[in-house]
Amino acid sequence: MRFSIIPFLLLAIPLAEIAVFVVVGQQIGLFPTLALVLITAVAGSILLRIQGFNLLSRMQRELAQHRLPGRELVHGVMILVAGLLLLTPGFVTDTLGLLLFIPAIRDLVWRFIRSHMVLVTPGDASAGEHRPSSRTIDLDMSDYTSSDGKDSPWRGK
Repeated sequence: MRFSIIPFLLLAIPLAEIAVFVVVGQQIGLFPTLALVLITAVAGSILLRIQGFNLLSRMQRELAQHRLPGRELVHGVMILVAGLLLLTPGFVTDTLGLLLFIPAIRDLVWRFIRSHMVLVTPGDASAGEHRPSSRTIDLDMSDYTSSDGKDSPWRGK
């Protein structure tokens, strides 16, 4: 049976957030802790707006040059996740969100994702790398036929 990380994260992240809240609250007090959480939420929404609009303009430039904006799309998803993490109350999620707003970190994540995916675009082999897998079935016109299906064994009686 394969181990899934999602149930583990659903338990570990809230526990880590509670622990960090307690430690930070003991060090700086209740009201400064709450103020810090509110400040990170506001900063997250501002960063999301600024970087989101910058990303949209980069995507438009890529599309105008007839290139697939794969990197920009993945960066857009990461910026959206970063904004959501900063809007979520907690210091652990705020730290992860701030890290995702750093372009160098997003580039590292993009390189990891790109090395684990295959991009196939119709009619343009230069836009992506095509590596046929053993699950790909490529048919020619002579490999299949079309019929009305009356004599199909899969048709119910």
